[in-house]
Amino acid sequence: MLRLLLPALFMLACAVPAHADTLIIDGTVRTYALQIPARLPAPLVLVLHGNTQQGRDILEHTSWPEVARRAGFVLVAPDGLNRGWADLRSDTEAAGRRPPPGTDDVAFLTTLIQDLVARGIADPHRIYVAGVSNGGAMAMSLACVRPDLIAAASSTLMAMTQTMVANCHPRQGTPLVLMNGTADPLVNFDGGRGRSRLMGVSGLLSAEDTLRFWRRVDGCAPEDAGTTALPDVARDDHSRIVLVASHCPQGTDVRLYRVEGGGHRLPDRMDDARHARLVDRLLGPQNHDIDGPEVIWEFLRRFERS
Repeated sequence: MLRLLLPALFMLACAVPAHADTLIIDGTVRTYALQIPARLPAPLVLVLHGNTQQGRDILEHTSWPEVARRAGFVLVAPDGLNRGWADLRSDTEAAGRRPPPGTDDVAFLTTLIQDLVARGIADPHRIYVAGVSNGGAMAMSLACVRPDLIAAASSTLMAMTQTMVANCHPRQGTPLVLMNGTADPLVNFDGGRGRSRLMGVSGLLSAEDTLRFWRRVDGCAPEDAGTTALPDVARDDHSRIVLVASHCPQGTDVRLYRVEGGGHRLPDRMDDARHARLVDRLLGPQNHDIDGPEVIWEFLRRFERS
């Protein structure tokens, strides 16, 4: 039942004009939604949906389209096969839907990026990926396997797993921003297995160990560079955000937005659900102190690949 409910848990009011497009990967039709600004080529952000969702859920139920219009970047929302992504996790570590056996989503996203660059739509030096939940695992997988393609990445509501760590040996680092809730029932902030009996993810590192992993990859110091409690703007959302910073070499950065009391929900100033009590019970509270996509974009835009 939860599998059927999750796509409906992110319900915002306005629809977003964008058009659908396709690619053929190894004989399989792959689809994605595309929102293009007036001036091209432009920075490109691939936003990867969560498990049981599709790209249109990102366009219709988050503020990413509004942020893209205001900032003038290309927004791409690809669709995972069977509403999931073939990331680096093992089958035992990934809850929910899985793509068909043999699906190569690194090849799909690589081809998609290369196609948009070749068409003069995307600036090849400013390619970014941001993922939510299962999409967050896919974003980190892309940073593991093809860091040469992307200038920076974001993973929200996900952590590295033991299998991902064992298979992540990038030749170069990738600036990365994480957002994780301490009351997330699916992706346990402290690692191990999520508390949800239906969809809890297993084999997880803690959010803080995930932060330290990417610090090593990016050549940063292992210890925190300090924490900053952000203003508790929405005092009735039962959560607040603490920014955990890193000491990193010039040209890179790794940071964690620790959503204290936050659930498996993208922080946003807008409500993501019509039936708040039901969703709070299933996924935990949504934080409203920040606009998550805006904060992520402000991080991503600082970096370019040569």
